[in-house]
Amino acid sequence: MGQFANTAQAEAWNGYEGAQWARSQERWDAVNDGFNQPLLDAAGILDSDTVLDVGCGAGRTTRLAARHAVRGRALGLDLSEPMLNKARESAVREGVANADFVRGDAQVHPLGDGTFDAIISRYGMTFFTDPAAAFANFHRALRPGGRLAFICAAEPEGNEWLAAMAPLKDILPLGGFGKTGAPGMFSLTDPGHIQDLLAAAGFQKVQVQHIRVPGKWGADTEDATAFMLDSGPVRHLLDQATPASRTAARQALTATLQPYETDSGVWLHSSSWLVTAIHPARD
Repeated sequence: MGQFANTAQAEAWNGYEGAQWARSQERWDAVNDGFNQPLLDAAGILDSDTVLDVGCGAGRTTRLAARHAVRGRALGLDLSEPMLNKARESAVREGVANADFVRGDAQVHPLGDGTFDAIISRYGMTFFTDPAAAFANFHRALRPGGRLAFICAAEPEGNEWLAAMAPLKDILPLGGFGKTGAPGMFSLTDPGHIQDLLAAAGFQKVQVQHIRVPGKWGADTEDATAFMLDSGPVRHLLDQATPASRTAARQALTATLQPYETDSGVWLHSSSWLVTAIHPARD
């Protein structure tokens, strides 16, 4: 299992947050699946590759990578045991035999030198307390010529789901939700910072491409509202709020989501960076 340096995130993702994501795997995949094809295309996974999926969560992208690497293997690495249990169950159910999952802290987990042909991540690269250590670990783990590709959140204001939640700030103490810089979803919003981190770790040909795709947050407005209010920090704040505040929050969010409802559900755009780099091949 290895050691854990990122103890705060390990605690969070093995509590309510991890349990909620595991319980709602299909819902979160519907939100984020639009990034899967750009990510996998950028990684260029070959049929015999060995692939590492960092912050794999419930394993959606790990299983997709394993299907590309039909004669290779994919390893999902995450801090959250509830989500990894869900990932293992899904792999068995879907018959993906060449995907494995391990609990570990990507900053310090022993990955082996030159073990992987490709490293991928969909929103799993932003929670490090020491990102320099994490990317150095990934560089060691890639073979010369190996490829790194990951998705991370870009500017907060480009995310329609975050804009939809803005009225809640007048009702609930959301505080630093959406704050950039600190470990969390918006820690890598600065493309220059991303390039500096990867260059310092030894990566070359670093490219940061802006992509924005829609995700399905619910079957209708009421469904999407309930899902958002059940997630992460919002649920924690609602549990501590008065009944009147809970009612007001639900009404405010329902009103802001209404314009996004279509015949096929509630769709909101997410704004992200697609980051690619290579481990330089030896001469």
